[in-house]
Amino acid sequence: MFAVIKTGGKQYSVSPNDTITVMTLEGEPGDPVTFDNVLMVAGDGAPTIGTPFVEGARVTGEIVEQTRGPKVISFKKRRRQNSKRKRGHRQDLTLVRITELVTTGASQAQG
Repeated sequence: MFAVIKTGGKQYSVSPNDTITVMTLEGEPGDPVTFDNVLMVAGDGAPTIGTPFVEGARVTGEIVEQTRGPKVISFKKRRRQNSKRKRGHRQDLTLVRITELVTTGASQAQG
């Protein structure tokens, strides 16, 4: 069984016991987190596709770690003008372990 969730402006396909990296979420390691924006749920039967979200479906997880992404360098240079600019950026990220998928009241934990 898997679900497609939306968080931080991006979509993720998740199953129980998956670990995903999402944009920063509030909380400490070990805190539970719930994703209510479930776009699709698929299992043994036909998939359920939301319009835009599946009613009563949610995905729960646990924050594993607050981390940062790799450094990205933005370098701009204008030729023959001795003009250049170098900037670095590291995105704040959160590592989340998915614990269960809940569809219309029934718990679908696998583990």
